[in-house]
Formats: sequence, C-alpha cells, structure tokens
Amino acid sequence: MSEQVGTEPVREAVRAYAARQPQLASATRAYVELIQVLLDDAGIDYLSVTGRTKSVASFAEKANRTEGGTPLFPDPLEQITDLIGVRVITYVHSDVAAVAEVLDDELAILDDRDLGEETARSGRFGYASRHLLVETRPGAGLPPLEGHRASVQVRTVLQHAWAEFEHDIRYKGNIPEDAAPDLDRRFTLAAGLIELADREFATIRERIQAAAPGSATEAEDGRIVGQDLATFLAGHYSDAGWSHTDHYDWIAGLLAELDIDTIDDLADLLTSVDADAVIRRMGYRYPAGAVRRLDDALLAIFGEQYVTLAGNSHRAPLLRARLEKLSTPES
Repeated sequence: MSEQVGTEPVREAVRAYAARQPQLASATRAYVELIQVLLDDAGIDYLSVTGRTKSVASFAEKANRTEGGTPLFPDPLEQITDLIGVRVITYVHSDVAAVAEVLDDELAILDDRDLGEETARSGRFGYASRHLLVETRPGAGLPPLEGHRASVQVRTVLQHAWAEFEHDIRYKGNIPEDAAPDLDRRFTLAAGLIELADREFATIRERIQAAAPGSATEAEDGRIVGQDLATFLAGHYSDAGWSHTDHYDWIAGLLAELDIDTIDDLADLLTSVDADAVIRRMGYRYPAGAVRRLDDALLAIFGEQYVTLAGNSHRAPLLRARLEKLSTPES
C-alpha cells in the first residue's frame, strides 16, 4: 500500500530527480528518435513510437510507496526503472517480437518480460504487452543516452486499446463493489476477443500479401507515387512484410532523386540485383518490409551515390554501415 511518508531520503531523491528531469526529457526524445530510426531501418511496420519522462510528482508518489511500513524503493533513483518510458504500437502481434529483436540487436537488454505470455501460461486472458528495460552498449557513440535506461513497452494497437480502457476504468473510475465481478468477467471476455482479433489481423495481412498483384501505374506527371509503388513492391517482394504507409511516399521521393520515374524503369533496374545475395549479406533476422528490401537493392546498385541523396542525409551513417555489408565478399 502507498503512504506519503515523506522521509528525508525520499525528499532528497525527489530533489535530485527534479534537477535531473530536464536531462532525462532530452534522453527520452533521443530514445524515441533512435527507436524510430531502428524500426524504419529494419523495415518494420508500426503505428507509433511515443515517449514520456516521469513527472516529478509521479516520481515522488512512487518513491514514497511502502509495504508493511518498509519502503518499496530504498534507493528510488536507481530502483525506479521507468523514469524514461517509450511505447511502440504495432499493427499485428508478430511484429511485437520483431521489434524486440531489433532492440536486442542494437541495445543492451537488462530485462525482458512478455506479460501477455505470462497471463496465458496461467490460463487466463488479460493484460498483454512486452516490457523491456534497455540501455545503450558501451562505446555506442550516443552521448545523449549514456547512463540512461529506458522502459520500453511493445504491444499491438488492439492490446493498447484494451490496456488504456481497462486502466481508465479501474484506476480513474468509481466501480461499485457489487459490480466488480461482472466487470472483471467482461474485461476478461474482451481480452480473449482481442487475442482472436489480433490473429485475424495477422491472417488478413498474410493473405493480402500472398494475393498482391505485381504491376502498378504511375501518376499523371510520370512520377511514381507511394500507393502505386506499394502495389508493385507487394508483387515484387511477395515474401516481404508490410512497411509503414508513409515510407512508400518517402522512398518514391528517393526514386525521383535518382531520375527513376516509371514502374517499368524500376522493374528493369531491379533485374540487375541478386536479391538472394542481398538477403544473405544483410542477414535479416525477421522478414524485412518491402521498402527496406527496395532500399537495400538501391543501395547495392548505386552505392555511395545513394547514400549522399538529399533524402538520405538523416541516415547516412546507417546506410554506410549497410553498404559495407553489401560490399563484403561472401565467404
């Protein structure tokens, strides 16, 4: 149970946290940007990546919690691990694991709990979310993040809707005692239906990918547009995952910079790429999205010219690291 004991160690911790909070807010923004770049680079489709820095009031409330008169967090600044919180919302459940793998590739994972799996093992339906505690690895070259851990929640949009609604009802509403059992039953029923809906979403995506046509048209001005590019790539890379909707328009802009103005021109160009060799050299650990597959193909074809395009200025170091992989002879 929580009590506002207001001990001197807690007051000192709260003062120290208040002084550190602006720095933590900067680190939160940096974590969000880093995770967005990592997911985009991996070609994983997602709805959103958001972050929040724990408020001073929230930190004080948590630091003051006790159980049986004993502080739950004797060293609040060290033991409260969600000072920086990042939430990744995906469309389908399989992408939750893909996001976790990307984070494991690039960051040190201090803790990893799949709460949905834990709930399922107990034979129940309920809260489902993957919770990871991460930090940067030594020598990562990310000064804004050094010394700062982040608590990352990864869940589907349906799991997120259930969790937010359940939290609002239970913690912000007034539930009559005699109504609680019925509400528990209804929340459990809703959680089971959401699990089924997540499975159906995954099946829908798989069937659409399998049935996608392999041709498309261009815009009236001759330029390739994102919607038509998505249609073409769904057929060309039929085994690829979906990419974020905005990314099709973004990579269409890169094609324009390369003076590739028609789908036919792009199709002809891609015949010069050994797609299997690109896959082997990149070592994808999960199905890369269609935009990522095209991105790597263009990198293989144009090399440094592709890296230096204006539309790639924000990710040149990442592209050069990938280009090195593509340029390394296969053993």
